[in-house]
Amino acid sequence: MIRHPIPKWLFYTLAAAGVAAAVAVYAGLSVRQTWINPTQNILPGIKGFVVGWEEITKPRGNERRPKPSWLSTDVRATYWRLLLGLSCGTIASVLIGVAMGAYEAAEAFFSPVINFMAKIPPTAMLAVYMVVFGTKLEMYIALVGFGIFFTMVQSIFQAVKKDVAADHIDKAYTLGASECEVLVEVVWQQILPRVIETVRVHLGPAMVFLIAAEMLFASEGFGYTIRQQSRLINMNVVYIYLAILGLTGLCFDWLLIRLRRWLCPWFGD
Repeated sequence: MIRHPIPKWLFYTLAAAGVAAAVAVYAGLSVRQTWINPTQNILPGIKGFVVGWEEITKPRGNERRPKPSWLSTDVRATYWRLLLGLSCGTIASVLIGVAMGAYEAAEAFFSPVINFMAKIPPTAMLAVYMVVFGTKLEMYIALVGFGIFFTMVQSIFQAVKKDVAADHIDKAYTLGASECEVLVEVVWQQILPRVIETVRVHLGPAMVFLIAAEMLFASEGFGYTIRQQSRLINMNVVYIYLAILGLTGLCFDWLLIRLRRWLCPWFGD
């Protein structure tokens, strides 16, 4: 594909135009639907979103037993599960992926199972995770962790095989480095940007797995509230939750890109 570069100002102008066009299309559809049915909440307008925001941010309970708002409860529950699942899955993937790339014995031992499990959709195994881990925090961690583990191992394994130059390893051994030092100072340093990129790519699928599990089993979290409010056709709440998920996903993506540029300035964009 041939890319024709354009000035930065034009790029950002077109980006803003794309966002404005999407907002204009939604606004037009909302006005049309409201004209047909003044009480509709399928495509709410600004007033509907204000009501939805007030609904999810107001404290619950009473003066004697106050409870946090829906939003604070769901943010804490969902992103804590996501953080733990991503962390466990990433650590396990790095250990197994590097071992497979560095040692043929590890590749022979792990690759059949990993290649097979990587072809099974993680959401299809929800029942397995529920039976094995129950419906508490451990189930969500296992779902997210194993959901990204198998494909992430494959990516890291390929990075070790393709991105680590053999002459760099030979030079390290020539200079007297031990096998552990080669793994840390040569292999790990060269695959680190790929690891960060792999985490960034798997962030979206991890959220899909987690939201699906919350819709089925959770009593708090984004998936739970989206399911409950969808049943009540409170789409002003659902759309706000979807927007929050999208914005936080963009923030995580941006942070990982900045982290990669800071830790691996040689990798480029």
